[in-house]
Amino acid sequence: MAKLYYDKDADLSYLKGKTIGIIGYGSQGHAHALNLKDSGQDVVVGLYKGSPRWAVAQQAGLRVAEVKDVAKEADIIMMLIPDMAQKDVYEKEIKPSLRSGQTLMFAHGFSIHFKRIVPSPLVDVTMIAPKAPGHRVREVFMQGLGTPCLLAVQQDVSGHAKQTALAYAKGIGGGRAGILETTFKEETETDLFGEQAVLCGGVSALVKTAFETLVKAGYQPEVAYFECMHELKLIVDLFYVGGLSYMRYSVSDTAEYGDYTRGPRVIDQHVRDSMEKILKEIQSGQFAKEWSAENDEGKKRFLQMREQETHHQIEQVGTELRAMMPWLKRST
Repeated sequence: MAKLYYDKDADLSYLKGKTIGIIGYGSQGHAHALNLKDSGQDVVVGLYKGSPRWAVAQQAGLRVAEVKDVAKEADIIMMLIPDMAQKDVYEKEIKPSLRSGQTLMFAHGFSIHFKRIVPSPLVDVTMIAPKAPGHRVREVFMQGLGTPCLLAVQQDVSGHAKQTALAYAKGIGGGRAGILETTFKEETETDLFGEQAVLCGGVSALVKTAFETLVKAGYQPEVAYFECMHELKLIVDLFYVGGLSYMRYSVSDTAEYGDYTRGPRVIDQHVRDSMEKILKEIQSGQFAKEWSAENDEGKKRFLQMREQETHHQIEQVGTELRAMMPWLKRST
């Protein structure tokens, strides 16, 4: 059985008298910093000199300093910059200042699990990973609610690394929804697999392929867009609230029958085999090496793929149709 913790299991006194350094002020960074501040914690944001986010953080009422200075001051250092940037920042700005008694935290296990960062033996190493984008972590916190979090302890030097991590999770609202205990390995591998096989890669490819199939058959691109992309949110919202059974309860019998009989023909054994291969590539470190090499080479292929995808017909049609729906808002 999974171990779950809630607010009653977390003690904010483990953060009392401590300074929490948030490295980065992007999607997750701003949410963690502001939620912790609202929870009464002493927070300082670490950014590089000249960062455009410096003024943004200050305007939000947060104290800001350069990363190297935050590393010296903070008792808890949470790394909330992109995976590929973490190694360089850690080696140059953080590692030289680490001292006994500090906690090095992450919101994703990539850098630790794949040994891009080998942490100092002097510090606790933990993870609190909210299961939502940063803007959502902030939104639900302000509503008095919370975002589920994953918790992991990689290195417990102090003897209370877990308690400190639970307190941090409570400070950002995680204890209101549930904090699930895991490991850096499990979080990293399942997170990458979920992104690649379902949440980003799988869904994107499925939607585009279905759209292309209808357009090729002579149907209007606008109708194909509504059927294959726009309505996806309606189904996902049903998943979110009540799982597959609630979705099937909510749709028509015709749709439910199509689900049972046609879904397995789309997601067939070939797809299962591909998913297993993708998982093995993650587990072996092959994907991590590939992505690291891509970054080392200037992300040329990545940027080319990004540019190419923006010109797909589904994006052009979607832009026009969404302009007719001004109530749709994009979170920044």
